[in-house]
Amino acid sequence: MAALTSTRVSMWVPRTFMIPPTVATVLIEQGVDIGVVLEILGHSQLTTTKRYTPITATYSTEAAARMGRALWG
Repeated sequence: MAALTSTRVSMWVPRTFMIPPTVATVLIEQGVDIGVVLEILGHSQLTTTKRYTPITATYSTEAAARMGRALWG
């Protein structure tokens, strides 16, 4: 009879406290208005929503480029 061996699989599992910032960031990066994100997350104040929405460098660069195209063509 062959010997049985156990293997341990490591799997990353998101924690519930990680979900709101991720959802908020994705929504903002997809162009959803921050007021809508505020309502989705159930916040009563914009400052709370801003805390959950870290702005990535890529998003900042893209936003600046869109602004430049809108202003100067």
